[in-house]
Amino acid sequence: MRMTAAFRAPRRAPFLLVAKSAIASIAAWLVAGWLVPGPAPVFAAVAALLVVQPSVNQSLTRAVERSIGVIVGVVVASALGILLGSYTFVILLATAVALLVAWALKLTSATANQVAISAILVLALGTATPDYAFDRVLETLIGALIGVIVNLALVPPVALAPAREKVDALGGELGDALDRLADALETAQTAASLEELLLEARLLRPMRDAAEAALVTGAESLGLNPRGRKHRAELDRLQGLLDIFTPISTQVIGMTRAVYDRYDPSITNEPTVRAIAEQLRRAAHDVRLVVSRGLPATGGAPTAGDAAASAPLEPPALTRPLQVGPPSSDHWILVGSLLVDLHRIHETLGETAAA
Repeated sequence: MRMTAAFRAPRRAPFLLVAKSAIASIAAWLVAGWLVPGPAPVFAAVAALLVVQPSVNQSLTRAVERSIGVIVGVVVASALGILLGSYTFVILLATAVALLVAWALKLTSATANQVAISAILVLALGTATPDYAFDRVLETLIGALIGVIVNLALVPPVALAPAREKVDALGGELGDALDRLADALETAQTAASLEELLLEARLLRPMRDAAEAALVTGAESLGLNPRGRKHRAELDRLQGLLDIFTPISTQVIGMTRAVYDRYDPSITNEPTVRAIAEQLRRAAHDVRLVVSRGLPATGGAPTAGDAAASAPLEPPALTRPLQVGPPSSDHWILVGSLLVDLHRIHETLGETAAA
């Protein structure tokens, strides 16, 4: 299992991406072979294959990396080939020199590898002459351009569905965590149940990070994408939801940690604690309300979130701060900590309701 995990992805790449890579490579080979007579247009086909990426923005970045790497690598190989000939040791020397040049220029790792690969291919497959070097650079530019055009023309992908799924999952888990914390304040807990409560609350962090990463990927998929404008409002809506859930997640984890550290079975008899538990349930209700209604988009075409937000739904339950009396002297530290975080959750949800 460990061996296969080293070279197998958890899921297949989209078939559309595979098809576009094949089309771009074939087109680059044919076009470069027609425009640049001579050896087989290997550089063009490889460039097109590498340039096709999940997003147009990534394709453009890879095209620039590939082009710069080939130009530097071809220049290094041609210079050494002209000076020293086409012996085997020259290929090895060119590899080392190409890597050193890339390091001196502070090129990215992908570009540095391309510099070395291009130097090897030029000396191994051809003759180190200025004309040959120029043709290989031209081939690469043609292949990179075709790769970008194919990725742009054939249904540029929009990766917002995973972001929507992860943001909604974070909101749902956040509501569940608030309910679990309310249960822990109302019923006696064992050491094992408290441990489980804290572990489940801490899962909010990786879920939040996964949602943020999915939003970054979604934003990249919209960059330089002709379809990006009509999806921009949905991206902004999802980012707005994540901005709401992030501080609440922090407060829930902090409240759970406070309960874990200072728990005493007698807190279930504390009226203030029971009142806090009720407010936590109201907060859970409001978080789920935010998930179901979403946020109104800030422009562009109406979205499903806009339609849900305009529907006459029930109002938020956590509408005002909790008014409590002085807690027992044995529990005032825990109660004070919970009240501070509960007030912050109230403020966050109150701002959302006002918006």
